[in-house]
Amino acid sequence: MATGRLGVGETLGALNTALGPGDPVWFKETRARHLRARDFLAPRPALQARFGDGQVPERVVRAVAGLQGPGVAPVLRCTSTPAGLALQLQRPAVFERVLGAVAAYVAPAAPAAPGPRILLHCPALRSAPGALRLSQLRAVLVADHLARTLRAHGESVRLVPAVRDPHMPTFLQQLRVDWPAASERAATEALRNRALAELSPAQERGALPRGVLGTVCLKELVQERGRAAGYDPNLDKCLVTEDLLSVLAELQEAARCWPGDSPPSLAAAPDANADRCMVVHVVSCEEEFQQQKVDLLWRKLDDQAPLTQKHLVCGPVKVAGAPSTLTAPEYYELRHAQVCEASAAKHGRDLARDPAWTEVFSVLSVATIKFEMLSTAPHGQLLLALADSSISTKGTKSGTFVMYNCARLATLFEGYRHSMEQGLYPTFPPVSSLDFSVLQDEMCKFLVQLSMDFSSYYNRIHILGAPRPHLFGQMFARLQLLRAVREVLHTGLATLGLPPLNHI
Repeated sequence: MATGRLGVGETLGALNTALGPGDPVWFKETRARHLRARDFLAPRPALQARFGDGQVPERVVRAVAGLQGPGVAPVLRCTSTPAGLALQLQRPAVFERVLGAVAAYVAPAAPAAPGPRILLHCPALRSAPGALRLSQLRAVLVADHLARTLRAHGESVRLVPAVRDPHMPTFLQQLRVDWPAASERAATEALRNRALAELSPAQERGALPRGVLGTVCLKELVQERGRAAGYDPNLDKCLVTEDLLSVLAELQEAARCWPGDSPPSLAAAPDANADRCMVVHVVSCEEEFQQQKVDLLWRKLDDQAPLTQKHLVCGPVKVAGAPSTLTAPEYYELRHAQVCEASAAKHGRDLARDPAWTEVFSVLSVATIKFEMLSTAPHGQLLLALADSSISTKGTKSGTFVMYNCARLATLFEGYRHSMEQGLYPTFPPVSSLDFSVLQDEMCKFLVQLSMDFSSYYNRIHILGAPRPHLFGQMFARLQLLRAVREVLHTGLATLGLPPLNHI
């Protein structure tokens, strides 16, 4: 069997190189009706722009058909069609390579070189759960998902702030959000002294409330960094308070004192740590303006503030048919109640008080919330529909649907194990001996689409058939395919903090 990890990127790169100099024209086909005949396509308009009359030289077609190289999928044929150049892979060979080394494909590729340390800052977590708006909940879930994904790719990530509200850790545990708890407050003396030196003249301050030191002008920094940096041009002055200095002190300490590092030297150059850490502020749209002030004030008061600070702004969350005051805990309780009601309707009895189902209902509730909150690009507006249909296992876009198919996979493999123990099926043979020519369908990579494809496949193909020896070959090939689907599904769910379920 050939070795080496196949890659879509590597295959696309080789295909574009085979066409000669010019912009990339090939793309990976994803539409089901086209996948029956092709895996990659170079569209006719792009070929006409490249070759004038659109006629691809025969030598180029031969080069594409004979494509080889590291990471390049084996090609079956390349044909000219009205849509353009269509390329079909040797799917049995691709399945053999991929399914024979599933772990290598599921595990993220190691970064070529260590990247900067990433400090993820989610200001919403400084509040109490009852004060958490849905747009802030969205920011929290995005930050948690981002942290898990970055860590899965080998990046060094630190989370700020450490939550201090006594009720927040319990709520985050409910949501399966992994976030650090409170630590000692960072010292603010150095920042306070620097702030006092930067304050506006005393005559402009007037009588200040308790805890307010004064105002600092940020206009010069905004102009210096330019509108291209994304700062609001209306940023002018920032009211400096003791609470704000505490926020900056926590960010400063987190950026400077990374776990495992030796204590920073007092003689270190002012910008010694500035380029070692990248800060990502994950905020709701309502918090964006204030967070830009925090960013600029940190730069103004701290010479070692990270040079790279990004702002990931989550769009508003609108709720159809519900008051705009719905809080995050109320949203969770609503989804949990709907999950329990749907289960009672399905099983004909109330299982909410059954200890065996407590964990299942909790996971289903969180899956519903996370798939709703993360199904739209973070910057876009999210419209929530609170009707019961959003937690149905029959829908094709909900977290419940994904978890349902996860449970179906668990049931399938448990059925095989039980039948094998009874002597109906033989033990699973070595992967190298399987006949992958019985597998002709495409695979895909997104959790909802993967669940839809699996559901369709499961309903269409009888996996565990009658225990007849002449059928075992195709059964084991299909089981190996579904092993890979299960592995991908479990890995994807892990980036959401969701455990796989064995039943629903």
